[in-house]
Amino acid sequence: MTLRPLLLIAGAMLASPAAAQAPMPVIAVPPLSTPADKPVGGGQTTLGVAWQASQLIAADLRTTAETLAIPPEQKDYYSYPEVTAPTFSRWRAKGAKGLLTGFVRAQPDGRLAVGCYVYDVEKGRELGRTGFVVDADDWRRAAHRCSGLAYQHVVGAPGVFDTRIAYVAKTGSGAAQVTRVAVMDSDGLNHSYVTAGDTMVLTPRIAPKAERLAYVSYAGGKPTIQIVDLASGNQRALIQGDLTSFAPRYSPDGTRIVFSMVNAGNTDIYMVNATGGVPQRLTSAPGVDTDPSFSPDGAKILFESDRSGSQQLYVMDASGANQRRITFGGGWYATPEWSPDGEKIAFTSRGSDGLRIGVMNADGTSPKAVTSGPRDEGPNWAASSRELIFQRTDVTGRSGIYRVPLSGGEPRKITVPQDGSDPDWSGTRE
Repeated sequence: MTLRPLLLIAGAMLASPAAAQAPMPVIAVPPLSTPADKPVGGGQTTLGVAWQASQLIAADLRTTAETLAIPPEQKDYYSYPEVTAPTFSRWRAKGAKGLLTGFVRAQPDGRLAVGCYVYDVEKGRELGRTGFVVDADDWRRAAHRCSGLAYQHVVGAPGVFDTRIAYVAKTGSGAAQVTRVAVMDSDGLNHSYVTAGDTMVLTPRIAPKAERLAYVSYAGGKPTIQIVDLASGNQRALIQGDLTSFAPRYSPDGTRIVFSMVNAGNTDIYMVNATGGVPQRLTSAPGVDTDPSFSPDGAKILFESDRSGSQQLYVMDASGANQRRITFGGGWYATPEWSPDGEKIAFTSRGSDGLRIGVMNADGTSPKAVTSGPRDEGPNWAASSRELIFQRTDVTGRSGIYRVPLSGGEPRKITVPQDGSDPDWSGTRE
């Protein structure tokens, strides 16, 4: 879908401590308005779409650990002029800190204009606005963007609502297991399969704006990185030749891919233009260097290596210079990823208590657990840097995808059609 901007006129870690919970800000989401109730196709009208969009925005905000939402009620419907002149006293009385108003308007060409405003209820002032022109059946993404606007201004971090999740969908077991790369919206809808299931696939890694995806395919009998355009379905190999390649990851701007490759018996980290070309070798130490991840500014690369005798985390310049170890605790550290805000690193820790998800400061200090294991691995950050997605395997060997807030609380399982593993979360798609 293309959104066109609309100018709005109107063990190895410390035990996880109990998080001190600050009161969550309340955002009121009354029903979006419309200047005139007009049919938009498929039996829908602008008023019906506005009501559904309002419900979706409130549902989005309720999925986070940082906000509470006052859901839309028909009695709170406001007129079109009130979109930009709300009655703040009504929402102060309900304890709201923020207010989201908006509209859905039919366009002459059959599309919809969707606009949203976010207000500070206590001060009675506008915080931000956004709007789009979308196809009539594509209003959901515009609603997700409105949710993100409210989250951004009230919480102070990007929302995860207009993002996509890639993962490996699994059916069957053993030699009969079928694996397929799948993608879906952050709320689990618009689910689709990227690969046919005729070969084993691993570690899908979605581009920052979710337009492309890199994954590892065993077609031909050895792992190689493939790139797929999600709009067209066209696929190609990342690099030429028959060398084993795996563990891809996009740079924050989507122009480069860093990955591992086996050459002459050594596994090192390489970087290549996302459109292809000759890869640049970044590491050359004996041992296995893998699972690279860019810093948010693209200037550094975080990775795991067993060059010291156990899996530990290292960081280097994006050129490969200045390689240095940042973890020195007991246990093994793996699958590191830098948070989008650059402040934290998420990782998998392996110790006597099994596999657990942890976070540490970007310099390697203050590691702590955020899950209890015993088989949790492969963390990936939400765009907000407030939440992680990861893979959990139960005692029967079945795997599922979970998300957990850094503020504390039990992980929540994400509903997918089959067992799932290797999840990866895109950035916002604006």
